[in-house]
Amino acid sequence: MKNASPITAGHAVLETVIGFMGIAWSEKGLIRLCLPERSREAVERRLFRHAGVSSATEQPKWVVELIASIKAYAAGEDVDFSGVPVDLDGVDDFRLAIYDAARKLGFGETTTYGELANRAGHAGLARETGAALGANPVPLVIPCHRILAAGGKIGGFSAPGGSTTKEKMLAMEGVRVGPPPAAQASFGF
Repeated sequence: MKNASPITAGHAVLETVIGFMGIAWSEKGLIRLCLPERSREAVERRLFRHAGVSSATEQPKWVVELIASIKAYAAGEDVDFSGVPVDLDGVDDFRLAIYDAARKLGFGETTTYGELANRAGHAGLARETGAALGANPVPLVIPCHRILAAGGKIGGFSAPGGSTTKEKMLAMEGVRVGPPPAAQASFGF
C-alpha cells in the first residue's frame, strides 16, 4: 500500500475574544478568511459557500501559526500578517495589484481608496478599488479595513457588522475615525 500524500487543504473555525472566525487554505496558501461571527455554525456556513473549501482539518505549520496570530490580533496584539501565503488563483490583475498594495499597510496604518489605487498603479480608480476590496477573500491578511473613504471617513465594509466592524478593527489598532455617514449623506454629490 502506498503512503497517502499529506492533506494540504482544509479549514478551521477558531474561537477568539471577538467571536468565531474561520480560515480555509489550499496547498498554495490561504484562500478564505471569515471575520467574527457569533457562532461556529455561522462561520462554517460562510466558509462552505465558497468553492475550494475542503472539509479536511489537518493543519500545516503555517496554518497553526496563522491561527495563533489571528487569536493574538483579536486579543489586541500588534500582528503582522504580511508573510502569510495567500492563494489568489482566479483573481484578475487589477484586484491582485490592489491587494498587493493593501498588504503593504502595517498595523494601525491607513490610507484612502484613491491613494491605494495610486499606490497600485491605477490612479483615479477609487471606486473600483473599493469594489475590489469588497470582494477580498482574505480580510485581515489583506487588510481592507485599513482603507478609508476620502476625508478620513470610515467608508464601506462588506464583513458582518459592516462599517461598525471596520471601525472596531481600526480601534483595536489605535485608529479612531468618526461614525459612518447617514445614508442620505453617503453620496459624493
